[in-house]
Amino acid sequence: MEQTTNTILMIRPVNFRMNEQTAVNNYYQENIDNVLPETVNIKAQKEFDTFVNKLENLGVNVVVVSDKLDTNTPDSVFPNNWVSFHANGNIGLYPMFAENRRLERREDILEILEDKGFIINNVIDYTTAEDENIFLEGTGSIVLDRVNRKAYCALSPRADEDLFIEFCEDFEYLPVVFKANQTINGIRKAIYHTNVMMCIGESYAVVCLSCIDDKKERKQMLKHFKEDGKEVIDISEEQAGSFAGNMLQVKGANNERYLIMSESAYNVLTDAQIKTLEKHNKIVSSALSTIETCGGGSARCMMAEVFLPKN
Repeated sequence: MEQTTNTILMIRPVNFRMNEQTAVNNYYQENIDNVLPETVNIKAQKEFDTFVNKLENLGVNVVVVSDKLDTNTPDSVFPNNWVSFHANGNIGLYPMFAENRRLERREDILEILEDKGFIINNVIDYTTAEDENIFLEGTGSIVLDRVNRKAYCALSPRADEDLFIEFCEDFEYLPVVFKANQTINGIRKAIYHTNVMMCIGESYAVVCLSCIDDKKERKQMLKHFKEDGKEVIDISEEQAGSFAGNMLQVKGANNERYLIMSESAYNVLTDAQIKTLEKHNKIVSSALSTIETCGGGSARCMMAEVFLPKN
């Protein structure tokens, strides 16, 4: 069992814009004033292509699939919310909060992976929960410690506790449930995705502890990290607001480990935090400001890790 993979699925946007359906509880999203939607989409495509090039230059195997023009899927660039791929050949399909995001789930994407020699044994499909307005948005809502079999989930309108527990039973993870908040106009509100405030690497955890208001829950989380020998890099709420929690450790050529993040995330890290992270792996960042501003997601959200076995 490994924490990092060399293969990443990424979806190239064709209709990228601010998604009005997700903006209701994603407080990271903003409209870029006086910029035409076509221009926003072109900028997002440029950011995407540069990002993919950087990953490929590191020796990461990136499977790029283009979004479809005929679907209204402005957030398709964030595939990790609708699908997760596991080392035993199982995949999870997840119920999505925004109706237009449900159109991102595409069977042909799974077929593309099978054509590339990846084995899919079982599809565990939670999507009928949408009928009851129950949601769990993949590895956006769930941050996995695959080696220690622990799954972390910050409850929110997009992360239902009962469904998360069901996921943990199906995929054999110990559930670690907590609430994570951010201050919006003076009010504490739930952070929409767990992977915005924490990231787990092989030997470390990046986490915004101040987002966890309940001291018991915070203590519990630190206890798990200690048990599992993770060095904790605590980021501030302000840093999380610049996507400093939205990172992913990947494997490049010769099994070299890299921590992937956006330029805005890198720019808010302190020298001490960078030094600590660089003890564990090299850091690579890419400019994603259009995708972050309009989409309210960053580098981690754009990468769906493929752990499936190969023929």
